[in-house]
Amino acid sequence: MTIRPALLIAGHGTRHEGAADALRALVRVLGEQHPEVPVAGGFFGAPASPLPLSGAVDALVAQGATRLVVVPLLMAPTGPIRETLPEAVARAVAAHPGVRAVCEPELGPDPRLLAALERRLDEALGGGARRPEDRDRTTVLLVGRGAADPHANAEVVRAARLLWEGRGFAGVETAFVTLAAPDVPAGLDRCRVLAAAAPQQGQRQRQGQEQGQEQGHRIVVLPYFFFAGDLLERLRMQTEGWAAAHPGAEVLGAEPIGAAAELAEVVVARYRAAVADGAAFAGRATEDARPTGDALPGTALSATSAGGPA
Repeated sequence: MTIRPALLIAGHGTRHEGAADALRALVRVLGEQHPEVPVAGGFFGAPASPLPLSGAVDALVAQGATRLVVVPLLMAPTGPIRETLPEAVARAVAAHPGVRAVCEPELGPDPRLLAALERRLDEALGGGARRPEDRDRTTVLLVGRGAADPHANAEVVRAARLLWEGRGFAGVETAFVTLAAPDVPAGLDRCRVLAAAAPQQGQRQRQGQEQGQEQGHRIVVLPYFFFAGDLLERLRMQTEGWAAAHPGAEVLGAEPIGAAAELAEVVVARYRAAVADGAAFAGRATEDARPTGDALPGTALSATSAGGPA
């Protein structure tokens, strides 16, 4: 029988094999780094996912787990959705009497994740990206999933501000793939207008003309989610469509965070904090200040409280 609580990593809303492979890679890394902790991962909110959350729960219970710490791979709240994470976990746990689970809140703009995003920006920019003269002619468009809940979308705006502070970029704007404004084309329009209005831009262009060099502004589109998938493909199509309509603009696309070392660190930190707070498994639920239908941080679930599959 497993005594230590198991770690269940929950991705959201994708049927993409690439996303499933990335989650498997993250699970594998964490299993190698922390062999004492049973760990598995799956997706909720996607009925035909190649890596369902219920299968991950079954695998952990088969290893003897009776307590699960569920860490969601969400950068921001989802807003109202068909099935929330606690509901998905309750459905999976209901098949295993005696098993309890506690759901942690979304990861948000943790400093380690901001560092991973910054690295993705540098990779998109190429060599010399850390030179001040390169960064101060670059505007970043941070693109979130988008939700019907304004509080969820506000979290993406907060992350953009934190990403901009002290990193030398001309600005970090926000956009959303779906359900919220501004959409990606509108966000790119805003980046272009702000770049044209920047007072230092004209000076750099004059200097570039004198030196015979290209000194134009550029935009980097940065996904604010973890893995490749349908959402990323949709974002890239929107970006490519806008770039085709604006041939004079330089637009670069960054990769999502993926199974980065920083993500593994944040997941483990959340797991350890939940384990240290043993009261979570006693049924305590932390109140969430957001007036939404989102998952409550720290919500404890069991087969009894779940009431069986709906």
